[in-house]
Amino acid sequence: MSKYSALFEDEDDIFLGTPISKLMDIIFTANNDVVRFDLENFMRQRAVMEILLEEHLGENYFEKVKTLEALRGDDIETKTKSLAIELTGEIVSKSE
Repeated sequence: MSKYSALFEDEDDIFLGTPISKLMDIIFTANNDVVRFDLENFMRQRAVMEILLEEHLGENYFEKVKTLEALRGDDIETKTKSLAIELTGEIVSKSE
């Protein structure tokens, strides 16, 4: 377990919502330029990762991704929440 595992135990306990719902709240209330910059950067990172996956796993990498989702759903859910918290923090810290 990571040192942040307590953040994920009860989604409604600490933040009164899930990390994803809090990210959505921030996206719609934070400085628009900051949100655009961080979302564009996030999409660029996604594009790089997809290119790497295609190069290393072939054009049908998406099937392998779906298989991994089925096998490691809990790990993926935890990582998704972690990424949402990270992106929320980046946007909030730049919007102050």
